[in-house]
Amino acid sequence: MTTQSDSPKLKRTLGPLMLWGLGVGYVISGMYFGWNLGLEKGGTLGLAVATAFIIVMYLAFTFSYTELACAIPRAGGAFDYGLRALGRDGGFLAGMAQNIEFVFAPPAIAFAIGAYLNLFLPGVPVVAIAIVAYLIFTGLNIYGVKAAATFELFVTIVAVVELLIFAGAAWPGFAWEHMTHNALPNGWGGAFAAIPFAIWFFLAIEGVANVAEETINPQRNVLIGFGAAILTLVVLCLLTFGGAVGVAGWEAVVFPAPGEPASDSPLPLALAQRLGEGHILYTAVTSIGLFGLIASFHGIILAGGRATFEFGRVGFAPAALGRVHPRFQTPTNALLVNTAIGIMALLTGRTAEIITIACFGALTLYIVSMIALLRLRRQEPELERPFRVPGYPLVPIVALVIASVALVAITVYNLALAGIYLLLMGIAYAWFRWMTRGVAPVSDSPS
Repeated sequence: MTTQSDSPKLKRTLGPLMLWGLGVGYVISGMYFGWNLGLEKGGTLGLAVATAFIIVMYLAFTFSYTELACAIPRAGGAFDYGLRALGRDGGFLAGMAQNIEFVFAPPAIAFAIGAYLNLFLPGVPVVAIAIVAYLIFTGLNIYGVKAAATFELFVTIVAVVELLIFAGAAWPGFAWEHMTHNALPNGWGGAFAAIPFAIWFFLAIEGVANVAEETINPQRNVLIGFGAAILTLVVLCLLTFGGAVGVAGWEAVVFPAPGEPASDSPLPLALAQRLGEGHILYTAVTSIGLFGLIASFHGIILAGGRATFEFGRVGFAPAALGRVHPRFQTPTNALLVNTAIGIMALLTGRTAEIITIACFGALTLYIVSMIALLRLRRQEPELERPFRVPGYPLVPIVALVIASVALVAITVYNLALAGIYLLLMGIAYAWFRWMTRGVAPVSDSPS
C-alpha cells in the first residue's frame, strides 16, 4: 500500500479567488433546479423550515470542516480526516460516502443540461447531450486543474450575475400572501420529506477541501475561499427562494400548468408569471441558465476526481486510480472511472432519486467529519491548526446533530433508496476489507 510520503503529487496553482469560484460553482446549480421539487413535498413553509435548518447545518459544518482542511490539506478531504481520526474503517466510511456524493450528483445535473439544450436542439436526445457534456468537461479536467478552475471561475461569475438579475426582476413582484397560500400542504411530515431538496441548495460545498493539495498556501487560502463561498451561497439561496415563490406562490414554480409533471425550471416559471415569456429579462435568465448548471457539473467532476484519486493513492481502491498523468499532473484515471459510473447512473433517467442518493452520501460524510474533528481535538491537541472553528465544541456538535436528524429523516421517507445506498456501501466495504486484509495501516501523516 502506498504511503503518503512517496505518493504522487498534485500541482499547487490555486489561490483564494479560484477557491471561491470552485466553492460557489460546485453548488450554484442547486439554485437553478431541483430545490423546487421540495415545494411539492413540503410547500413553502415545509421547505422553508427544512432550508433554515440546513443553512444552520452548512454554516456550522463549513467552518468546522475548514479547520480540518487547513490542518490536513489533502486531496481526499473527508477521507483523510476520517482516516487520521478514526482509522482505516472510519476513513473508508467517509471516503466512500464522499465518492458516492460526488459520483451521483453530476448525472442529475447532466440530465438538466441535456433537457435545457434540448429546447434549442429538439432533434438531439437529452441523454445524448448529457453524455457529450460529460466527455467535454471530463476532458477539460484532465487537461489541467488551473485551466479547469479558471473556466469554473468564469462560468460561476456569470451564473451569480444571472441570479442577481433574476432577483432584481422577481422581488418587485413579491407578495407575502403568495408565501402563505397553502404553505404546508402535507403537514409537518412534508418538511422532513423536503430535506433532500433543501440540501440540494448547498450540496458539494465541501469539495473545496479536495483541492487543498493543489492550493497555494492552503492553510490561509482555504479559509478565505471556503468562508466567502458559503456566505455567498446563503445570500443567493435566500434571494432565489423568496424571489421565486413570492411572485405567484409555490405551485407556480413547480407545475408549468395544472396537472402537468413537476418542472426542473423554477426560475423561468417565476419570471413568466412576473414578466411574461416575451420579456427580455425572461429571455436572458432562460438563455444564460446553462452557465449555472455547467458550473456545478464541471466543478463536482473536478472534486470527485480528487476524492477517487486519493482512494486509489492509498490503496483503498485499485492503484491505477491513484496515478497522476505525467504530462497534465491531473488524476486522469479517477476522472475517467467517475465519468463511466456517472453515465451509467444518467441512463436510468431518475433525477430525483439520484439527488437523494447523493444526499445520503453527503450526510454520511458530514457526520463522520464532525466526529473526526471532535476526536482529533482530543487525540492530537498539538496538531497545527492554522484555523480553529469558533464556538468549539458547540459549532461542530450542532452540525453533527442536524446532519444526523436529516439522515434519519431522508431514510424514513426514502426507504428503498436508503437500501440501495446501504447496498452500495456494503459491497464497497466488503471489497475494501478483502483488498486490505493483512496490509499494514496506511500512513496518515499530513504532508
